[in-house]
Amino acid sequence: MNGGGRWAFLVHPHLGGTWTVFTSLRQGLAAHGLELRWVGAGSAAAAATADPAWAHERDRGEAIHLPGAGEAALGLALAAHLERAGYAGVFVNVLACPVQTNAVRWLPSRLRRIMLVHNVTPGTYAAAGAMRDFVHATVGVSWRIGTDLVRRHGFPAARTRVIPNAVDLARFLAAPRVPRAPGGPLRLLSLGRLEEAAKGIFWLPRILAKLDGEHVHLTVAGDGPDREALAERLAPFGGRVDFLGPVAPAEVPTLCARHDALLAPSRFEGFGQTIVEAMAAGTVPVVSRLEGITTRIVTDGTDGFLFPVGDVAAAATALRRLARAPDLATRMGERARRAVAGRFDLATQAEAYAALVRMVTALPEDAAHSLRGAPWSWPRGLRPGLRTLLPEPLKRHLRLWRERLATAAAGGATRHGGC
Repeated sequence: MNGGGRWAFLVHPHLGGTWTVFTSLRQGLAAHGLELRWVGAGSAAAAATADPAWAHERDRGEAIHLPGAGEAALGLALAAHLERAGYAGVFVNVLACPVQTNAVRWLPSRLRRIMLVHNVTPGTYAAAGAMRDFVHATVGVSWRIGTDLVRRHGFPAARTRVIPNAVDLARFLAAPRVPRAPGGPLRLLSLGRLEEAAKGIFWLPRILAKLDGEHVHLTVAGDGPDREALAERLAPFGGRVDFLGPVAPAEVPTLCARHDALLAPSRFEGFGQTIVEAMAAGTVPVVSRLEGITTRIVTDGTDGFLFPVGDVAAAATALRRLARAPDLATRMGERARRAVAGRFDLATQAEAYAALVRMVTALPEDAAHSLRGAPWSWPRGLRPGLRTLLPEPLKRHLRLWRERLATAAAGGATRHGGC
């Protein structure tokens, strides 16, 4: 393909969303003649190369580490390595690592750069805006992100794409469903990072409390900074809740197939990877209504349920329907599987990225700015802003109302014929 060869993807081996995106894309782009290698910078990347759990990845990427060096030295060393290594281009995940993000501004003009935007927070958008003129193209992993970047942040529509993340659907289809036992509990699954600010996990016990008297069981799979606090809040439910801890990606299909519903009361998401994974396994999603994100994955009442952000009563009502009607859960799970087929598969994702690589390869080299040779500096969007000084409870409140306003605006656009 035009624009083939080797590309770098700025990430290091870890259990997390950007690594999942990388491995999916690496697999898909290989069929288009493009080799994708991971490149990380800093102590975490170096530790991953020394971790036996990631031994199989040591020859498929490289870590840049300068013990004791500051951010400027590390960032410039990363840019110099990418130039020397002969890569045709670079994928950067904005704000996944500020040093790596900023280092892209020092790449030579010949290196093509594609920026991936994974979240909808003001901080993420500010960082993306700081990088906008230093990349050849930008990808929003959901319709909401792509639309926001063009309409609200001045990104050129011709070089901005919406490419949803993908799932290896074959692995999920191969995982046999474990049916709910007659008279058994509705098996709920919470899957992902245990963090309150984005994932709204402290709403889980409030939802369970409203299901008092229903036969339900919750499995919490994942880890994160708020795990202990969540465990305290769920302790009164005793044996109705299990904690599994971190789950390897290879175990996710079987885990989803053993549950009836995925419960995800997120305040915000960039895409909703676990939602697509659950649906691919025939597990019914019961998730927050996030306009342009979950609304583009789940059809409410058909292949899952959407509830307003923070509305624990609405979430409980949906779960009560599933608990009392096992056949309904089965039918919706089958529809969920059909709904994601062909929309979020690796081949579709890879074809879209391959077309984007061809497009940026055809652009003139100076289509993106470069600071090569200039001293290291931080742009405003990558420096801590005033939002970092806001207390976390206020941030959570603002996020909740931002999503509710987005829902109301979307409803108004629909009533008035908008898109």
